[in-house]
Amino acid sequence: MAESSSSNAEAMETEASGLSITVERNPSQSRLQQLGIKSWPKWGCPPGKFPVKYDAQQTCYFVRGRIKAFIKGSEDSIEFGAGDLVVFPKGMSCTWDVSVAVDKHYKFDSS
Repeated sequence: MAESSSSNAEAMETEASGLSITVERNPSQSRLQQLGIKSWPKWGCPPGKFPVKYDAQQTCYFVRGRIKAFIKGSEDSIEFGAGDLVVFPKGMSCTWDVSVAVDKHYKFDSS
């Protein structure tokens, strides 16, 4: 029996670079198991502002936290946090404004 996906994905694209952050809201447990999230390394940070540059694509599952990311070269921002699966593309630069301390599982794509 096929499982229907009720996850809600959104993307924020920067005009300057054409890169986008993809946010999948509340992915199913089966999706998280399929990705092997629990075997990924964990990382966390306190509230504050942090510049971030991605030298490789990174996929993250946020266990807790709340972030507003401001994309370099754009006036746009996107919010994500606990329960979200987020993909940051290689070459993306942004500033994280962390309002609630973050705990996340993450994986870098080697390609």
